[in-house]
Amino acid sequence: MKIKVIVGDNIRGLRYKLNISQEKLAEYAGLHRNYIGFVERAEVNMTLENIAKIAKALQVHPNELLVKDFFIHFDYPPKISVKKRWERS
Repeated sequence: MKIKVIVGDNIRGLRYKLNISQEKLAEYAGLHRNYIGFVERAEVNMTLENIAKIAKALQVHPNELLVKDFFIHFDYPPKISVKKRWERS
């Protein structure tokens, strides 16, 4: 399986678990909403910087996005809230 597919599946799965849209994830990560869709469909090669931005927005470590089916075994603590871009440090 290609790494782009693994990363895209993990991002989509974690986003579903947080119950947020591609648009909201893009806002939290400081990226364009279309880019998130391209990533989830494995249509683009991501930079390390963008992987880090998305991981931070999803509140996971960037290397966890590279683990096949990581999202299946990951559970967010109850009542986790994704911080707005201006609230993050």
